[in-house]
Amino acid sequence: MAVATNAVPVIPNVQFDAPLIRKLSQQGPRYTSYPTADRFNEAFGMGDYLQAVNNVRAMGARNPISLYVHIPFCDKLCYYCACNKIITKNRSKAEVYLTYLKREIEMQGKLFADMNTVEQLHFGGGTPTYLSHEQMGELLAHLHKWFRFAPDEAGEYSIEIDPRTVSPERIHALRSQGFNRISFGVQDFDPDVQKAVNRIQSEELTLGVMNAAREAGFRSISIDLIYGLPKQNLVTMNQTLAKVIAASPDRISIYNYAHMPALFKSQRRIAEEDLPSAETKLDMLSLCIKRLTDAGYVYIGMDHFAKPNDDLAIAQRQGRLHRNFQGYSTHAEAEMVSVGVSAISAVGSTYSQNEKTLEAYYERIEQGELPIVRGTKLNVDDLLRRIIIQKLMCNFELSIRSLELAYPITFANYFEKELAKLRELEIDGLLTLDEDWLTVTPKGRLLIRNICMVFDRYLGMKREEPLQRLRYSKTI
Repeated sequence: MAVATNAVPVIPNVQFDAPLIRKLSQQGPRYTSYPTADRFNEAFGMGDYLQAVNNVRAMGARNPISLYVHIPFCDKLCYYCACNKIITKNRSKAEVYLTYLKREIEMQGKLFADMNTVEQLHFGGGTPTYLSHEQMGELLAHLHKWFRFAPDEAGEYSIEIDPRTVSPERIHALRSQGFNRISFGVQDFDPDVQKAVNRIQSEELTLGVMNAAREAGFRSISIDLIYGLPKQNLVTMNQTLAKVIAASPDRISIYNYAHMPALFKSQRRIAEEDLPSAETKLDMLSLCIKRLTDAGYVYIGMDHFAKPNDDLAIAQRQGRLHRNFQGYSTHAEAEMVSVGVSAISAVGSTYSQNEKTLEAYYERIEQGELPIVRGTKLNVDDLLRRIIIQKLMCNFELSIRSLELAYPITFANYFEKELAKLRELEIDGLLTLDEDWLTVTPKGRLLIRNICMVFDRYLGMKREEPLQRLRYSKTI
């Protein structure tokens, strides 16, 4: 299959500097939120969430709504997986779950009645297509009963897919049910790598469902890859990249596998001697960046690449890109309402997370309560630092003057300690800094988490959880 990125030549906006990465790579947050989820506390409950919704309503409910639906079930265990999932072939568990999930949707729908339209919907997991076509249809009908949705051409309605769980016919059915964006988990095409992580998935199967997505009229097709898996090497990675580029998805995410068996039981099934060395992982990352940028993909940030004409790339060029718990998004100001076990919402100046086990989730809903177990209210300092981290993660630059106009601060005084650390990173070549702008250099973009960590006032504070320091992956 020929390469078909439909793009003019792109000047790479990222530079791989191996010595710099070796020097500065460390454990750190991915900043899908600030404060990060490990800073949520159980003092935050349903009452705090209700107050946040009331505050949004009182302010005129100016922002659209982004809905996230968590389906935790999977048929099979992928050894590398660190998601909140339940491995079971007992389909009755999904029936029970849907009963409670619909009750939570109704509660949330009543709270947001007559407020703004849903412009973004994302189904994640787990494996959302664990649900049958009929179950998915009933769930979507229930969502439409309780929320008002933007029309197809205006809304972004996405679903994560395990290609092993769908047929081309099911892909067409998902499009007819209203999904217009789709993401396929691939990880690696090499058979030995697939066997080592217990995910056997043929190239023919993956390309078949991708082609079906194109035929069905999905607006955006995304592929997820992982580097650093057992049995991977430069040769296998290059072969996988060639196949992915030939398939020509609109977006490609390439995640760094973080081996943390102390936290994730399934990873204990991976033979550590099969893992590539740190040096090989760096070489694979360099290869990924070169192959994808040479093929015309734009480096969006973190793990994400997109074609220049993709909405993500356009939003970044226009300064509209946003980052949330689903990664990069074009809906910057949406109130994020999340339903399902372990799901995290971001409403007003709060974050809230649902119960993490089915038993606790069901019990709370039986009591007629939203199943919120913890969260946090953001103070003015949190909001200030959040906007800085957002701007850096999404746009790789920060207008200091604009920030001083929006907040009653003098940047140099308020962030005196942070500026000293930024100057050190400037010497390393990660950024440039003057009175008006903080600008991340092409070689600093891969280490953007390091730069954002400078503004994270919680990083040096003690945590209650003894394994918390292990929860962060390496910045590269």
